[in-house]
Amino acid sequence: MGNYLTLLGAIAPVFLLLGIGFAVRRLRWLAPEADQSLLNVVIKILYPCLILNAVLDNPALERAGNLFVAPVLGGATVVIGFAVAALALPLMRFKLASQARTFVFSIGIFNYGYLPIPLVQQLFDRETLGVLLLFNVGVEAAFWTVGIVVLTGISLSKGWKQILNPPAVSLVIALVLNFTGLASVLPELVLTTVGMLGACAIPLGLLLIGATLGDFAGMIKESGPIRWRIPVVASCLRLGVLPLVFLGLAAFLPVTPELQRVLVVQAAMPAAIFPIVIARHYGGHPGTALSVVLATTCLSLLLIPLWLNLGSRWIGL
Repeated sequence: MGNYLTLLGAIAPVFLLLGIGFAVRRLRWLAPEADQSLLNVVIKILYPCLILNAVLDNPALERAGNLFVAPVLGGATVVIGFAVAALALPLMRFKLASQARTFVFSIGIFNYGYLPIPLVQQLFDRETLGVLLLFNVGVEAAFWTVGIVVLTGISLSKGWKQILNPPAVSLVIALVLNFTGLASVLPELVLTTVGMLGACAIPLGLLLIGATLGDFAGMIKESGPIRWRIPVVASCLRLGVLPLVFLGLAAFLPVTPELQRVLVVQAAMPAAIFPIVIARHYGGHPGTALSVVLATTCLSLLLIPLWLNLGSRWIGL
């Protein structure tokens, strides 16, 4: 897969885009009022096109080992993350239940989309990207069901509604077109247009995430002094213990090479950024989520290449 410096060079553009997004927000070049419109374009047009481009006529998705096992493993890795974080709660000595719930939720949800997708695009092939998107279906399902229960205790019914989103629908459409044979007869004009739109999804999404981090930077002052235990323990779990679990699954489960690659890449991921927003919306503790996200994201710039290198050697990619 490459040495440490090569892999560092592969992930650097991703973090540079995050930094640019952060900068344009602080410079007020990207107003918060524009976020919802741009996010709608990403979620409802660009990301579905990225999925269609990766899934249509993808031979790796014809194998049951990818089609069915990938989403199951995606959901399982999230639940494992929740369990590992819950086991560490006695170390944290949280005074508020909302802090404890948010801590578990934030560690369990790893950055499964906007960081790993460009990495898989650079390091592997289109077949692996398609399997990654299937894997993410399971992550989404666990996020909006088990994850919302972990964070709030509300019923599963509210979370399930969030899974019926444009990216999920586009994935189903692409799979149906594959299995009916219609994918191979789509006009080149359509495929080219879909490819061009899909290529915009990740860069624009990363800019928006960086801008969101710029918005949340002020929360550090609002949330008071950050307890050292939160970033330290979160980093040890998300970037230390859980990568070993993911690599163990890749090494010892009878999964396809594409799914092994996906597990290696996802093993190296920091905590996702979206839980900060979800914690605010569902009555969690945003300051705790922010501490987890900032610590793991900053460290991941150095640790992602390390885990990718170790994982590729261990699995023999």
